[in-house]
Amino acid sequence: MNRIKSFFTKCWSWIKRNRIKSGIAFVLLIAYYFCLPRTLFNEPFSTVIESHDGELLGAKIADDGQWRFPAADSVPEKFQKCIVYFEDENFYKHPGFNPVSMYKAFVQNRKAGKVKRGGSTITQQVIRLSRKNKSRTYFEKGIEVILATRLELRHSKETILELYAAHAPFGGNVVGLEMASWRYFGIPANQLSWAESATLAVLPNAPSLIYPGKNQQRLRVKRDALLLKLHRDGVIDKMTYDLSLTEPLPQKPYDLPQTAQHLLENIAAKDKGKRVRTTIDLALQERVNQIVRNWHNQFKQNEVNNMAVLVIDIKNRDVISYVGNAPTDADHDKDVDIIPAPRSTGSILKPLLYAAMLDDGEILPNTLVPDIPVQISGFVPQNYDLTYDGAVPAQRALARSLNIPSVLMLQDHGVNKFYELLQKFKLRDINRHPDHYGLSLILGGAESNLWDLCRTYANLSSTVNYFNGNQAKYRSGEFAALNYYEGFKTDFGKESYQKTLLGAGSIWLAYNAMKEVNRPEGDEAWKFYDSSLEIAWKTGTSFGNRDAWAIGTNANYVVGVWVGNASGEGRPELTGVNCAAPVLFDVFNVLPRKKWFAKPLNDLEEVEVCAQSGYLAQDDCPKTKQLVPLRGKNTKVCPYHKLVHLDAAQNFRVNSSCEDVSNIINKKWFVLPPVMEWYYKSRHIDYRPLPPMRDDCANNEKAQMDFIYPKSYSAKIFLTKDFNGNIQPVVVKVAHSNPNAVLFWYVDNVFKGKTQTFHEMAVVAETGFHNITILDEKGNEINRRVEIVKE
Repeated sequence: MNRIKSFFTKCWSWIKRNRIKSGIAFVLLIAYYFCLPRTLFNEPFSTVIESHDGELLGAKIADDGQWRFPAADSVPEKFQKCIVYFEDENFYKHPGFNPVSMYKAFVQNRKAGKVKRGGSTITQQVIRLSRKNKSRTYFEKGIEVILATRLELRHSKETILELYAAHAPFGGNVVGLEMASWRYFGIPANQLSWAESATLAVLPNAPSLIYPGKNQQRLRVKRDALLLKLHRDGVIDKMTYDLSLTEPLPQKPYDLPQTAQHLLENIAAKDKGKRVRTTIDLALQERVNQIVRNWHNQFKQNEVNNMAVLVIDIKNRDVISYVGNAPTDADHDKDVDIIPAPRSTGSILKPLLYAAMLDDGEILPNTLVPDIPVQISGFVPQNYDLTYDGAVPAQRALARSLNIPSVLMLQDHGVNKFYELLQKFKLRDINRHPDHYGLSLILGGAESNLWDLCRTYANLSSTVNYFNGNQAKYRSGEFAALNYYEGFKTDFGKESYQKTLLGAGSIWLAYNAMKEVNRPEGDEAWKFYDSSLEIAWKTGTSFGNRDAWAIGTNANYVVGVWVGNASGEGRPELTGVNCAAPVLFDVFNVLPRKKWFAKPLNDLEEVEVCAQSGYLAQDDCPKTKQLVPLRGKNTKVCPYHKLVHLDAAQNFRVNSSCEDVSNIINKKWFVLPPVMEWYYKSRHIDYRPLPPMRDDCANNEKAQMDFIYPKSYSAKIFLTKDFNGNIQPVVVKVAHSNPNAVLFWYVDNVFKGKTQTFHEMAVVAETGFHNITILDEKGNEINRRVEIVKE
């Protein structure tokens, strides 16, 4: 302790005696401390993206035209040994410069009369690279020595090696070990062999040697000499040395992997010049790329050139596969990322409406929905196959993607109400006023994108999963954003017994309706898919066959597919079932098989429903039990069953005015409204129309009849022409509850004829407004005012 005190006392005494010298020394010390820039290299880096386990997915060239990867966390051991043995054997001993090497270089250069040897250490070479390889003068060499010693004080030897490996030139526009490894050997640096590492170690000293087909012998001599040195010093054994000598030199440069090109562009826009580890599963990405490539080769025969696929891991909302477009060409917009691009939704929103109506207690899974010709304020929806079922269970309407029932369901639910739900789902491209879309919203009248749609279905699936696994609880932040940054933790909010948007029971029932595997949008498109895949899936086709969609989910994954032309050109046979669904199932086939969603019993209740109408059962209904959402017990009771009184033969309805009460048979009867019945009975041979009232009975009931066409009052009818140019008559159709009824037809109070059984009448009339009146034998009357217009 006394010695230390004595030392500092003497130093302080010397400083006071030599103030000028001390001041100069202090200034030099400060200058030395600050002489090294805080950031040595300011060159732009390439943007690099990696898979979730660190495998290279792709890279984008730096802004200065160089392939320069951001520095890695470490330098592979083989390359460390090779570069140290080749460039600087005393690297781990010297303080940044090697006086012996510098002296030898000085003597050799003096004898040669020019600079032939630098004598620089690896540390000095890092300094020279950071100073843009300034002219090799003795003055510059002195600066390098000073800065090299300062660099050694700032960083460890390992960090200095990392800086060298990241910025050393390897020929052409290749900078850094990692890029050189991919460029010349097509593998990551940590997989380089001894021979490959030795080859790259000698290149920064003479990068011109790497050009394919040139200087191969000189490069081999340098490489083999380094391998011999490694063998003599015991770094590699005899077998490794002998095998390394037989390895070929690099020939044609390799292309960098571009496994997720469009994802790379997205990340480069936000994180330019960075190394980003993503959530992408490399093996899955490669298989999905191959699936897209195979289907693209088929679809392009029909001039369908673009495609996109997105795969989501539901648990954390991680994107595990991202294919933004098919491997097409520049003429067909290969650089366009389809995934965030707004496209017409087709039928892809129908499951969301179905689930919303279940959740609000507006329908039950099998509630009959009308499927008849309709015209609503000039909007005339049609089913894909141009047919009508009369009435169809709601879940069957969803499974078959029927348009008319979906429009009528949206009309009942309310466009504004459904629009608000879509806004809560954050479907960003549905951004106009609800009145702009109207009822066409459910049939593709709006636009959305694959990213938002997959996020919506992933959030719905997660709602069911979390509810089942966490004591019937929800999370306030369940409807979270998708993520492709590895390590990012999504905040799902607080737990609650209050549902976030839709209840787990409603979602589960909707998914069960979507689980059927035979589901075309047209009879010509029937396909049978692998029934062992338990997937809730939905297809969609936009107007004009411009967009083909398919989105599917199981308990673990969501897969979204879009097929079409980025230009918006429609093509025949471009439908969700024909094009997008096969891709969807191919992708699910390469994913791990997972179990179906568990049943969320705490959000479901078993109730008695009418076996025929799907409504809550009333006294006259045949009953069956069904699981429904909790609010489902508040839906309407069946309006279609009633008790009827029949004669002994059960051929006519009777009452006490014409039949003894003891002879009357009471029977429960399923009766649909006339137009629904007219179409329904053609699809259901077991449907029995209501028997007519016997003529001798007093009848206060009004017979039911209605127009099939024209459906709406004050309809505008356009006259059409045949191939010969002749104007065709207007065919008016009517349905009557009594199949034997006789109807009398009048146009503008002029009798036109009568019909029985099949009530159709060809009406020939001039353009303008006309009144059509139809009466039955009982005097019941219906009217339509129409406007006839020539095309």
